[in-house]
Amino acid sequence: MALSIATWNINSVRLRQPLVEHLLERWAPDVLCLQETKCPDGSFPTAAFRKLGWDHVAINGQKGYHGVAILSKIPFLSVDKREFCEKGDARHLAVTLDCASGPVTLHDFYIPAGGDEPDPVVNDKFAHKLAFLDELKAWLGTTPAATPSIVVGDLNIAPLVEDVWSHKALLKVVSHTPVETETFEAIRAGGAWIDVMRRAIPVPEKLYTWWSYRAADWSKADKGRRLDHVWASPHFEDRLGGIEVLREARGWDRPSDHVPVIARFEA
Repeated sequence: MALSIATWNINSVRLRQPLVEHLLERWAPDVLCLQETKCPDGSFPTAAFRKLGWDHVAINGQKGYHGVAILSKIPFLSVDKREFCEKGDARHLAVTLDCASGPVTLHDFYIPAGGDEPDPVVNDKFAHKLAFLDELKAWLGTTPAATPSIVVGDLNIAPLVEDVWSHKALLKVVSHTPVETETFEAIRAGGAWIDVMRRAIPVPEKLYTWWSYRAADWSKADKGRRLDHVWASPHFEDRLGGIEVLREARGWDRPSDHVPVIARFEA
């Protein structure tokens, strides 16, 4: 059976629960990975999503900050989470999906944004982001995954020139600085991860998943960045399907500043 996986930084799942429900009902992905859920596990609206048919729910939550969750129609063989930088932040969740074609490990990440100043000496948030990336590199960025694996989430880095509205303007802006983009690419290449979005929508086409709340007219200004990603292990080389970036979601009522990305994999 084909597999569809959506990823979305929802920026508070309780505040935007109706938008999540709309996505599930209208696009019906097999799996939805959420980031920045901003609620503890006990407050997550699990029952509402199960009522819609996403019976399998894994949560790594935190009151008011961070948080990741996975909603699935496919049963889980296992659920795991990993702590980074000894901070206790809820930024990672992994499940093994019991797919008809065989088990698939799915990682859901919310990488630190990094603050405003791209200098780890004066900005602890940026230092944290770089340390997080170093740990991620040591874990998933040195050798290819041994089993079929997919990485999704708000990785908070726009790696390519075509992933930002202006490469020149953003070279010294956190999310597109050389130290971030080079480390990001080293992780991807070191783990032989396929950039699924760019396989489907190759450069030089611009590709964004985030538009700032600060823009008076986000669509007209179109100063976006591709901060949300889908990577697949080499096992999926011949199974890559389509990618759908739901730009329209940025214009929904009380939207997140990120939009959902849906990836499809063939049987």
